[in-house]
Amino acid sequence: MTKPTSEQAMKPTDLDKEAGGGMRLLEGPYKKAAAVIAVMFSIFAIYSNGLSNIQEIYRNLIFLGFLLVMTFFLYPAGKSSNQKRFTVPDYLFAALSVAGLGYLLLNYTAIHVDRGSQPIMIDYVFGAITIIVLLEASRRAVGIFIPILCGGAIVYALFGTYFPWIFGHAGFSLERLLYRLYMTTEGVLGLTLSTASTFIVMFVLFGAFLSVSGATQLFNDLALAIAGKKRGGPAQVAVLSSALTGSLSGSAVANVATTGAFTIPLMKSIGLKPKFAGAVEAAASTGGMIMPPIMGAAAFIMAGFLGISYTTVILAAIIPSFLYYIALIFAIDIEAKKQGLKGISKENIPNVVQILKERGVLLIPIIVVITTLLMGKTALFAGFAGIGSVIIASWLAKDKSSRITFSKAIEAFVEGGKGTIQVGIACAAIGIIICVVTMTGIGSTLAYNIVELTGGNLWLILIVVMITCIVLSMGLPSTALYIVVAVTAAPALVEAGVNPIAAHFFVFWFGALSNITPPVALASYTAAGLAGANAMKTSWEALRISLPGFIIPFMIAYNPNILLQPAEGETLSVVSVALVLITSTLGIYALASALGNYLNAKLTIVERVLMFAGALMLIKPGLMTDIAGLGLCVFAILFHIIRVKKSSSVEITV
Repeated sequence: MTKPTSEQAMKPTDLDKEAGGGMRLLEGPYKKAAAVIAVMFSIFAIYSNGLSNIQEIYRNLIFLGFLLVMTFFLYPAGKSSNQKRFTVPDYLFAALSVAGLGYLLLNYTAIHVDRGSQPIMIDYVFGAITIIVLLEASRRAVGIFIPILCGGAIVYALFGTYFPWIFGHAGFSLERLLYRLYMTTEGVLGLTLSTASTFIVMFVLFGAFLSVSGATQLFNDLALAIAGKKRGGPAQVAVLSSALTGSLSGSAVANVATTGAFTIPLMKSIGLKPKFAGAVEAAASTGGMIMPPIMGAAAFIMAGFLGISYTTVILAAIIPSFLYYIALIFAIDIEAKKQGLKGISKENIPNVVQILKERGVLLIPIIVVITTLLMGKTALFAGFAGIGSVIIASWLAKDKSSRITFSKAIEAFVEGGKGTIQVGIACAAIGIIICVVTMTGIGSTLAYNIVELTGGNLWLILIVVMITCIVLSMGLPSTALYIVVAVTAAPALVEAGVNPIAAHFFVFWFGALSNITPPVALASYTAAGLAGANAMKTSWEALRISLPGFIIPFMIAYNPNILLQPAEGETLSVVSVALVLITSTLGIYALASALGNYLNAKLTIVERVLMFAGALMLIKPGLMTDIAGLGLCVFAILFHIIRVKKSSSVEITV
């Protein structure tokens, strides 16, 4: 067997275009021009966040201006548009972007100081232009769903008097809406864009520098060395490498496109079916969105929404992300046992000691970032420390190809600039929705009525919110989907008495799982393309092996100890956290076995029901349910082992 190399995995393919959401493959002077703009943008991000005292509003205006120009140059208007050069509409929209934001940049003080926040007609004109070009930019970069949501929000704000039942409100004039959206920090230039222009862009740049140093190749090789020889080894490699890569990228589709090109052929080579290989990669890559320290940049937005530290958010994500990935490992191991699969032969496994000797120092930047955060430093400081440590570590590595030279730094600036477009544009556009929700009060109204209509039944509320989050998040990148569900769905859970952090994790988790939930399962479709499998069958397979992961948010809602948060009226202790971790892990294993219908042989109906019931009891917090769940699972396992020994001479594997 010829082992695909990590270098092959990172070779540009047509999937790069898909992962970028339709980004142009520019040529000649157009490619150079786009690269220059991206470098200027990255340099501005570093300067504005570390070397200057520029006011937030001016930083956001310039930041958004760069993003809009890059969007119109790098993303075509449609499939029929020229993919290799800029077109006349691109120049027009780029010019309108500069005009709209440039006008406010030059006149912000005049509007709010000289005129006492009393806009004139020209202010509204440039405001309307800016909103229109932003909606077009979000359509190009993020997809049609965000502009539709934003357009619906604008219509709702203007014509609230015509909406029935709880949705009706007095309505707002176009002038008042434009003022809030364009001329204040409550709309487009608000919290979400501020987060993008600070924390997010710095961590995107950190990821870009880490990538050009060869860290992705290191992750793949380490995963191969650790898990390659195990039963179903390549599938376990997919889980580990996707977790490591996804912790930085946070994009399920991009994660599939990079690690999947390496892991899917490996999985197929040991006999795994194409649809299962694609499903494993899609499920593993989706987990990267909830994997600390970045969580697809949603961690930064979540910290801002909740008014807590970024460190609190990433610490809260540790146990849930562990449970998600351990659930995948269990599901893969069960499938490997069912098919009698083995790992990769020893000669195709890289030497872990040799890997660490050559490029192990590239792990130092990740340790630096986590350490600085745990020390109480800001995420912005951690981002700067991470970039600096990547550069230093690259020159300490024995592998000279890892060294970040001037040309590699420019490459990182270009990739960092491009990598910020989707998340930045999404943050700006969703500022429209946040503004309208705040103005109309629809968020709190919906939350109150969901609780009332469900009779305050938490299980029912959680199910309604789960469905809402999956539907609203389909096709959206991580940051955009989190903001949408945080504004629309999370208030209902908080109203129902769920811990606020748990509520936000719940909605974000199901938003992320929309990437593998049919019919719009982008991560599954991307993986199916790489695996040569049917897209819809791959989606359903990914959903099946991820089902234990669908239970974890319910665990979070009922027991915030999983997030290292104390339950109401209780204190957090090491014992309580350890107990939750142990029982949850046992419960997830039992659930994976029940769903996979296999332990050491195929389960009977009775065994499967007992395992499933025991799993749910172990997952639900409480001493009595833990004891009952453990008893059911132990009884089912012992009954299964005895039955298999009696009925056949099949060797029992552990």
